[in-house]
Amino acid sequence: MPPALCAVCKTERALIKRPKNHQKLCKGCFIEIFEDEVHHTITSSQLFSRGERVAIGASGGKDSTVLASVLKTLNERHDYGVDLVLLSIDEGIKGYRDDSLETVKRNATQYDMELKIVGYDELYGWTMDQVVETIGKKGNCTYCGVFRRQALDRGAKMLGIKHVVTGHNADDVAETVLMNLLRGDLPRLSRSTSIVTGSDASEVKRSKPLKYAYEKEIVLYAHHKKLDYFTTECIYSPEAFRGSARSLVKNLERVRPSAILDVVRSGEDMARLVPGATPDACGCKGKAPPPPQSAADDENVGGCGSSNGRTVGGDMAAMEKQLRANEAAEAAGLETKVSVSRTEAQRPNSQKQQPEQQKTTGTRLPIITKQTLGNCEKCGYLTSQKLCQACMLLDGLNKNRPQITI
Repeated sequence: MPPALCAVCKTERALIKRPKNHQKLCKGCFIEIFEDEVHHTITSSQLFSRGERVAIGASGGKDSTVLASVLKTLNERHDYGVDLVLLSIDEGIKGYRDDSLETVKRNATQYDMELKIVGYDELYGWTMDQVVETIGKKGNCTYCGVFRRQALDRGAKMLGIKHVVTGHNADDVAETVLMNLLRGDLPRLSRSTSIVTGSDASEVKRSKPLKYAYEKEIVLYAHHKKLDYFTTECIYSPEAFRGSARSLVKNLERVRPSAILDVVRSGEDMARLVPGATPDACGCKGKAPPPPQSAADDENVGGCGSSNGRTVGGDMAAMEKQLRANEAAEAAGLETKVSVSRTEAQRPNSQKQQPEQQKTTGTRLPIITKQTLGNCEKCGYLTSQKLCQACMLLDGLNKNRPQITI
């Protein structure tokens, strides 16, 4: 049987079967399509403005390394006019972060980018090794996640930068959607599904150029581009709650490859239920131009989401609006009475619907209040509480810190 040809160029031998839609591509076409899809996400969502400095959250792993490589390529190819800088956070995990930072240093040389490294010990007086030693392995990812998010903002502020891009991919966003659904945390779901986070009150905004890119395709891109990245998993992460959500996402992907992007789009849809929230979905609203030749099956999806059998979004918000309108109409006595059909009128009295059951009973939906952002009383970081999460966690740690007596 002759080897299959690339579905796009029709000349080169197909070496890659895209995890996203099972399209068979040659190496060159896959790399070009991957870069074009990231470019589409950037331009349709208007992530960058000419002349701004942008910090890339670099950990040395596959996601941030691919992000740095793709942004450098696209910035030169399409003339974005942005100045790219690498920003790394040293959590203080021996045998893991110290090795990955060596990869970041090599990347800085390879991509000719400025590198800034900020450590937990410098910012908080604690390393993650010390945190785990104090609280144990359960729940330590909560501390690291809160500290890391704030450290990225503080590092960007040190560099005088107001925009940080991170390597969060479609798998990461789908996992976060499921985690927040399981927690019942709709406000956080709204923030996590946005491609851009941060308001006018925020000192630093963050964006996810790889939001619609599959993790498997990121690995394929790094492999075929021969990128230098660090592959070891964090030694403290196996206990994380995210691991359960990740397993669920992978199982869904095996059944239906488009499930990852379907979950992402569903999360964006649900985020519209939060009053005042403006989820930053891709500007094309799921209507990305199709690839030169798409797969024939129903699993084919565009660069920024599945458009098969779905609308541009907002269905749940429209449904809630209609329910609230029905509830208001009922309160005003304007509900529509349901007429009894002849068939029902002929039934025995015991089976007839009682008059009070004919009235429409409105279901009162919970009111979701919008958070009011202010500044932490201790460190000045943006928060909706008196103290930011990092300061509250640090207070608990400092109370348990062993006292050294001389």
